[in-house]
Amino acid sequence: MGGEFMMTMETSHGLQKEEQVWITRIRLRSQRRVLWMRSRHFSHDDSGYVNDFNGFASSSVITDDEINQILTDPQVLATAEAAFYHRDEVAQSLTRQIQMADDLVAQDPVWQRLRQMFRLSAVEQDLLALAIALEVDPSLRRVYGYLHDDVTMLYPTLWLGSMLFGWASTAGLAPDSGLVRWRLAYPAGNEQAWSITTAWVADPAIAAWLIRGDCADPALGEAISWLPGAIAAGIPCLYPDSLQAIQTFLAAMGQADGNGTRPAVVPLEVELVGATGAGKRTLAMQVCAALNLDLMAVDARGLLGTEVPRSLALERLMRVVRLAGLSGAALYWQGLEEVSPKLWQLSQFQCGLTFFGVTTTLEAGQNQAIRRSFPLPQLTRSQQVQLWQRLTNESAVPAAIVNWLLTPAEIQKAAQVAPAGAEMVTAVCRQLLHRQAGELFTPLVCPYTWEDLVLPATVRQHLRELEEQAQLRWQVYEDWGFGTLCPLGQGMTVLFAGASGTGKTMAAQVLARSLGMELYRVDLAGVINKYIGETEKRLKQVFDACERANVLLFFDEADALFGQRTQVKDAHDRFANIEIDYLLQRMEQFDGIAILATNRKSDLDQAFLRRIRFIVDFVQPGVEERAQLWRLALLESTPQGEPLLEGIDWEFLANKLTMTGADIKAAALGAAFLARSQGSRITMRQVLHAARREMVKHGVVIRTGEWEV
Repeated sequence: MGGEFMMTMETSHGLQKEEQVWITRIRLRSQRRVLWMRSRHFSHDDSGYVNDFNGFASSSVITDDEINQILTDPQVLATAEAAFYHRDEVAQSLTRQIQMADDLVAQDPVWQRLRQMFRLSAVEQDLLALAIALEVDPSLRRVYGYLHDDVTMLYPTLWLGSMLFGWASTAGLAPDSGLVRWRLAYPAGNEQAWSITTAWVADPAIAAWLIRGDCADPALGEAISWLPGAIAAGIPCLYPDSLQAIQTFLAAMGQADGNGTRPAVVPLEVELVGATGAGKRTLAMQVCAALNLDLMAVDARGLLGTEVPRSLALERLMRVVRLAGLSGAALYWQGLEEVSPKLWQLSQFQCGLTFFGVTTTLEAGQNQAIRRSFPLPQLTRSQQVQLWQRLTNESAVPAAIVNWLLTPAEIQKAAQVAPAGAEMVTAVCRQLLHRQAGELFTPLVCPYTWEDLVLPATVRQHLRELEEQAQLRWQVYEDWGFGTLCPLGQGMTVLFAGASGTGKTMAAQVLARSLGMELYRVDLAGVINKYIGETEKRLKQVFDACERANVLLFFDEADALFGQRTQVKDAHDRFANIEIDYLLQRMEQFDGIAILATNRKSDLDQAFLRRIRFIVDFVQPGVEERAQLWRLALLESTPQGEPLLEGIDWEFLANKLTMTGADIKAAALGAAFLARSQGSRITMRQVLHAARREMVKHGVVIRTGEWEV
């Protein structure tokens, strides 16, 4: 039997080619060991001979010869075994084949990668090979039982490895050994007491990688996606300066290429900080393409989220790093904001090159890795247009693509509906940017133009200057380079101050329409919250959603949010001041256009006023303005051309009635309803009656006969 088995393992080159050499090595050593065992256990009885091998014999009798052999000095047995291998011809042939197999396994790049990456000792490598061999040929279990002289021991053990491979010691493996630490193999049943007879099992993912080259781990589910570096070859880089800076950093740290021959001295971590959809993963792919590396992207939310038990999360983290190392890929983590920072402090597993795609800088880990953060800048308007044209091949660019601050992912999404027209593109962009904070602000219609806005000449000129700066700000910031003077934020914050009804809201509507922007009014009832920190959180949602959408953000009654900081007398005062401080900081960093309206300018915090670009004071309309307001409010005819007015004294209304624009509109509307109910045209009597009603609202009592035409 031994000779036949040996012949099937040999070819003209000495070793079988169809089977991987590492498992051939196990078969050869097992066969040689079996020869030695049988030489000791063959005995003759009256009929010839009986194989009295314990566990596999038909008899359960323990013979005297067995006891004598068991109690023989192990050193004597080892010497006898070596002498047998030296003198037996079949054993000699097996020994030659074993040496050939050993040499080939030592040169095998797959096993070399395992040894180097996980720092495996010879004992650990042999034990792992014994365990994985059962995944190739399950019938080897019976061979293991035969070699153990026990039908219940069908798994590899340290004792079996020592017998087959001649280890110097059969001592148990330490918990920090590479085999155990990286869970390449583990005791069956998760046994804690690792003795020389403990059964070991290979990790299925490691077995699949070694046998078939599968770069997958079922324990990680769908959280892994593979991004070959070749994909990035045809994608233009949106951040060439960042790409160059990252490459310079990696080269300085020794990360030269991805073939494993020149690894970095220490693990390297590249943190890419940018908005969701900014193209962080694409940039990581482009870095890897230059290094001849593939990228393994991992979604950390479900894999390592706070709801995952810590022990399971740590094991999954180890598996991710292990898989990246086996595949020779760089690692890219996304969704880390939802993972506990303590997890990274507890983990001691690092990939050679790891990318973190985050929206904010992460807390530094307590490991040996060197981390450097690279913030990704917002795309300029010209870059947005170029990306749009590259994605759509269209020369016409919708206003939303030009004026809104969009991420590459958002532009790509909008490009999918480009055939439907500019309105559909705008609708998609609006949905993308407003989906999180829409309940905190409401849109305002903008029906008015500059012709409808009646203001003193100085105020009107001030608003015109504001309009011009809003229209030209990106040309000045980006094309002329003046953006360096506004490093914190390149938005515009405007204060409209004045009594109620003087035209603050209407001016905001006119500006929004003139600038081609949507106007959103912040719902203070939805923003202000009694719970600590909640107001700041909601304001952040408002600012984040609006500063990129080219909308005009309108805070009415701004003094409710931007009031004076108070002397701290209790916890309520302290947290109220924190809210104001946050608002001041966030407004300074705001990249959009915000208009704050107040009728109590003196109540605003002075630190806030210093951060305002424009402060426009709205005053009560004078005689000339009131005359224009009355003529705009009292329509002379219906849409069909029928006259509506009769006997209106415009000079009297302008000179005698000191009213704001809002009051004049309300009085004109009231007079119209009164005339309609009486079946007549609008007369002075009806106008004065309606005006008197409006004045009473403000506490102004009009005596009988005071207004006489």
